[in-house]
Amino acid sequence: MANPNLGLILKQLFSRPYTNRFPVKYAPASMHATMDAVTSGKAQITPPVPAPEHYRGKIAYDREACIGCKMCIKVCPASAIEHIPGPDGKAKGSKVKFYMSRCTFCEMCVEACPKDCIKMTGEFLMADADKNSDALIVKDSGSFAAPAQPAAQQPAPPTA
Repeated sequence: MANPNLGLILKQLFSRPYTNRFPVKYAPASMHATMDAVTSGKAQITPPVPAPEHYRGKIAYDREACIGCKMCIKVCPASAIEHIPGPDGKAKGSKVKFYMSRCTFCEMCVEACPKDCIKMTGEFLMADADKNSDALIVKDSGSFAAPAQPAAQQPAPPTA
């Protein structure tokens, strides 16, 4: 009797992996020593698989565009967004901050924001030993406007 999953198994056997491989070929004894070797150029790491186009990664927040309406806080199912009152304790000038350690990446805050000041990025490397570290708290990512293109670099003149 043929296995009903045989076709799926064969298909997955010959398809490309969708996971990120370990950064180095073999598991090192010390990851700190390995990263030191990478930064000094003695070792190379495996580049990560690029995130898909509509991947829900780390949140980007444009603090200047935010009007402090708190709609994102109301729709967040994980209570991952905290209100920061304005300078004088009033609603005017109030902002929010995002705790990525609590976020479920549901994108409800992005949909609810009337000023489009919240976006999901393709960044997925957020591992940290401390869930309250500054790397996992988003207060301001800057403007979403396209950055100015750098001027074309001229090659350096040959030296004799």
